[in-house]
Amino acid sequence: MQNTPKVYAIVGPTASGKTALALKWAKELDTEIINFDSRQVYQELNIGVARPSLEELDSVPHHCIASHSILEPLNASKFSNLAREKATELIQSRGSVVLVGGTGLYLDAFLNGLDEFPEVSPEIRTWVQETYDLQGLEGIVNALRSLDPNAFTWVQEQNPARVMRALEICKASGLKVSEWRKNQGKPFEYPSQIFGIDMDRKELYGRIDNRVDLMIDMGLEQEVKSLEEHQNLSVMRTLGYREFYDY
Repeated sequence: MQNTPKVYAIVGPTASGKTALALKWAKELDTEIINFDSRQVYQELNIGVARPSLEELDSVPHHCIASHSILEPLNASKFSNLAREKATELIQSRGSVVLVGGTGLYLDAFLNGLDEFPEVSPEIRTWVQETYDLQGLEGIVNALRSLDPNAFTWVQEQNPARVMRALEICKASGLKVSEWRKNQGKPFEYPSQIFGIDMDRKELYGRIDNRVDLMIDMGLEQEVKSLEEHQNLSVMRTLGYREFYDY
């Protein structure tokens, strides 16, 4: 049974029922859950990131949920190290582990490892941030394209965070995106299987609308207002928070 999955990863769109399925499987497998949502890891973000309820969190132990502060941001590399350590512990003690979340980069880092990137100086990071602040997405896209015309074969052009990260690494390393992507990390040592949730789009949109209404009723506006002093942090560019500041 060498290839029997030890890691069960659940993916799917927002409001598709990932949390409920993860809870069900974790109970059936008598194991615990590791979250790979890059925003649910933050203690200060609750309603707007649809963090599982206290009852759900109490019913099955969760890891990487409300585990970090927005003042000490987590990245994919740090997440991978933490999640792999906990997953190994659970597999050895429980036989398996359930992963659930919505950040594909974090899941990919966990399963496949990460490229080894160069250190980025504060000066480069500041330059990239200022370019984005002054020129928007178009500015950083053009800057990255000037360094590597083929960069968007690998990088999502409409994702500012990915573009900024790629631009930082290109300037720090002097390499094109395709070159620094060749240095792949090591895959996780235990076999895994990914399960995707799919559903009718009309039904999904209805579920999303209901979730947004519930978030407002639960006090999302007050949650965002309480974090107003931190609105310029990259973490606070999260969907569901950034729109409120203009409002």
